[in-house]
Amino acid sequence: MKLLLRFAKKYAWALVVTIASMLILVGAQLLIPWIIRQLITLVTEQQLSTETMNVVERLTLIALITFIARGIVQFLRSYMAHIAGWGVVSDARKFVYEHIQKLSLHFYEDKQTGQLMSRVVNDTELFERMIAHAVPDVLVNIITFIGITAVLASLNWRLTLYSMAPIPLIILALIAFSKYVRPAFRRRQQKVGELNAVLNDSFAGIREIKAFNRESEQLERVEIGIENYRTSLLHALRLMAIFQPFIDLSTSIGQLVVIFFGGRMALEGILSVADLVAFFLYLEMFYQPIRALGMSWEHIQESLAGFDRVAELLSEEPDVTNPQNPKPLPEKINAHLVFENVSFSYSDGEKVLENINLDIPASKVAALVGPTGVGKSTLVSLIPRFYDVDTGTIRLDGTDIRDLDLETLRRNISIVLQDVFLFHGTVKENILFGNPKASDEEIVEAAKIANAHEFIINLPEGYNTLIGERGVKLSGGQRQRISIARAVLKDAPILILDEATSSVDTETELLIQQALERLMKGRTTIIIAHRLSTIRNADKIVVLKGKEIIEQGKHAELLEHDGLYKKLYTVQESM
Repeated sequence: MKLLLRFAKKYAWALVVTIASMLILVGAQLLIPWIIRQLITLVTEQQLSTETMNVVERLTLIALITFIARGIVQFLRSYMAHIAGWGVVSDARKFVYEHIQKLSLHFYEDKQTGQLMSRVVNDTELFERMIAHAVPDVLVNIITFIGITAVLASLNWRLTLYSMAPIPLIILALIAFSKYVRPAFRRRQQKVGELNAVLNDSFAGIREIKAFNRESEQLERVEIGIENYRTSLLHALRLMAIFQPFIDLSTSIGQLVVIFFGGRMALEGILSVADLVAFFLYLEMFYQPIRALGMSWEHIQESLAGFDRVAELLSEEPDVTNPQNPKPLPEKINAHLVFENVSFSYSDGEKVLENINLDIPASKVAALVGPTGVGKSTLVSLIPRFYDVDTGTIRLDGTDIRDLDLETLRRNISIVLQDVFLFHGTVKENILFGNPKASDEEIVEAAKIANAHEFIINLPEGYNTLIGERGVKLSGGQRQRISIARAVLKDAPILILDEATSSVDTETELLIQQALERLMKGRTTIIIAHRLSTIRNADKIVVLKGKEIIEQGKHAELLEHDGLYKKLYTVQESM
């Protein structure tokens, strides 16, 4: 709640206008029964005269001004409340997304994209009901209740006490309602997240669904998600449907009490007819804040259910954090990397890497080879600190990378992955991701170095061609070359290539290999290679098996030993 109030402070002016507008509306509501009471008194107790006609005209004018003012103030109340409510939602979404960005890759390993999207969008949307409706309504309705109570007491204090009979029942109902409805709203939000996750999987995997003729099975999954959401929603709505009629019934009991005792007082001459009519008009207004508080209570419980899910997400702490006093790096680094007794395990605790000792001199090329699953990709993921080592140290130019500012460290590293991710947008926008400040000439030069310029200019709109989500309109080789152009534009001194030439045809592999050779010049490069023929010229080949490095050296040196590298190379050459 403190976080919500912090966001609301920014829009305090809009909330003040909202509450002030609502108080003016309350004043207008109180004024109309007073006008009617005055009119009844005038008609029943005064003789027809010019003065009485003038009073009627004045009362009519006051009512007209009240109605016009009420319309203007209703606009202010509605619009300002939404400025505050949606402003808070917008700020909360930015804050939640920024927090998620800071979380380590460990966090994302078992999370569904749709669930995270639901936390950022659907759960935060509920804050609007709290800020724009519930909070102002509660404050104003409490003030209204106190004001009308004072007016009723001035008419007849004994009858006012009788009319308060239902209030204990309503308080008990509010307490009981919150106990059941908040978990129901939480379940509803959870089912929304699950539905979003299924839909996200369905749209992202539409090619596979069609290729394997699984449309009917996937439709069934979506239908189950929709039905689960509907069931959870109806459960919450059922509780709401029970609560509001109970509030109405309780206030009706109060009206019955007033009818019985008020009628007797009027017959006995204790209460005048004008006061009895005014009391009944004010009585409806007396119970209106109570009913409104019931509705506000629903909004509060619904908002708190969303806030619970957001708070759960915000309680997650990143495993990889910035040092409090980071050590500076020079503008141009040597990019000498050293692994000293590095061990690492994922969240399950089983070691993936153990006692890794590796020296990669500046501007040299090191290639990592070995069977699938030995930790090659994990090892290179430790360099930009996607994960932190369990024990040991990774040094960059002699400095422990954990002592460096994260942004500075990653600014000095470019990565070209096997599974290229391109954003929905144009070719130009995706290349610019490497350096948003680059000029058009630099973009074209980077594309030429990546052997991408020729195919780009043949696209319908050239560099301004939309490539679809994840670059779906491009071939695998084209996507790979755009990712290389992106790395060229970043111009970082450390380059990581994770099986960048796998899964492409021979001709495309040649184009990519040429582009990579240009990109690697003058950079400290770590290559994860599946095809050993592509790394024969590496300055150092590092062979991993199990959790450890078992061999390292140049291509010719490793072939002289009857080790794993020679076996792997011989098998590939004979194919």
